[in-house]
Amino acid sequence: MGPVSEVVRDVLSQSPVWDGHNDLPWEWRELAAYDLSRMDPGDRLSTTHTDLPRLREGGVGAQFWSVFVPQSLTGDDAVSATLEQVDAVYRLTAAHPDRLVLATTTEDVRRAFREGRIASLMGAEGGHSINCSLGTLRMLHELGVRYLTLTHNENVPWADSATDVPRLGGLSAFGREVVREMNRLGMLVDLSHVSADTMRDALAVTSAPPIFSHSSAYAVCPHPRNVPDDVIAATAAADGVVCVTFVPKFVNNAVREWDAQCLADAEAAGLRTQDFTAYTAFQKAWQQTHPMPPSSLADVVAHCEHVREVAGIEHIGLGGDYDGTPTLPTGLDDVTGYPRLLDALVERSWSPADLVHLTSGNLLRVLGAAEDVARDEQSRRGPSTLVFSSATDAR
Repeated sequence: MGPVSEVVRDVLSQSPVWDGHNDLPWEWRELAAYDLSRMDPGDRLSTTHTDLPRLREGGVGAQFWSVFVPQSLTGDDAVSATLEQVDAVYRLTAAHPDRLVLATTTEDVRRAFREGRIASLMGAEGGHSINCSLGTLRMLHELGVRYLTLTHNENVPWADSATDVPRLGGLSAFGREVVREMNRLGMLVDLSHVSADTMRDALAVTSAPPIFSHSSAYAVCPHPRNVPDDVIAATAAADGVVCVTFVPKFVNNAVREWDAQCLADAEAAGLRTQDFTAYTAFQKAWQQTHPMPPSSLADVVAHCEHVREVAGIEHIGLGGDYDGTPTLPTGLDDVTGYPRLLDALVERSWSPADLVHLTSGNLLRVLGAAEDVARDEQSRRGPSTLVFSSATDAR
């Protein structure tokens, strides 16, 4: 774990970090086509932010693996690729049963903590993964997916994204039914990536606590991917959790402005900037002549402090977005960085009890609440039979 304070070491021994979002499965796909002989996350790697030895050094005891697929994949292709991502998580946990265990419930996570293994949960990043089908949503849940991020960088037919031109002004009627069906299943409603109006609509509909798996505070850094204060407060009122992310352009204003210039130049070149793959490639080349400003662990501390101030200590978590962003703040360069962040918070007078809430206590409570809501909902109603129709779906 490296040189960390005794306070942090003690906290992590009883309450390991449960991170809300890590994109290692997509990196494994891109770099090695899921071939363990070419790239084994069980080994220490030089090409990723994440591997099992460094997760252990970082005090991670539970991880929501993102089973992300880009929105360049649509329809059945998006569903198939999502299933391949799910399969990758199954294969990774099967390859390293001494260090990883597939988890779908709070009890699974607690058991993994007791056994010294990393609980591996899954979150689907973007409503395009269900292809407007509640049956597909149910099957993803059956396979172990425990949250759905309602959008990625682009709108879906039933929900607006934070980084696309608004079309609906939030959720459509079908989008509200998606949220209700997630509540019935016990799947967490993840509001990262969605527009502020979609956030507010989902909060008005959900009967279970929502999460933001990897977002920071808009008041500190006004990027559209971040969460406005009224929504942070409403999330707390719904007993949800905002998992603060480490992405430089979401936590540091100089980097946000740098990225805004890159977006403008990409659009001037005729690029669809919502295209995750294309924009990432453009920015990598653009950065050669436009160096990115520095960001640091202190930027993330500022967001943690703000979310805590607005929401309270019971409504904050961590969602690093490792392997989902090309660069990270100094001090949080890879998954070994969590103890350094916790030490910085101790220096800001966060108590051991506060850190227990932050690391995994709050996510344990929220998933447990979703399980309780699902039991109640399932006792009162069966699966939704609503079928999406672009001709009739509206707000």
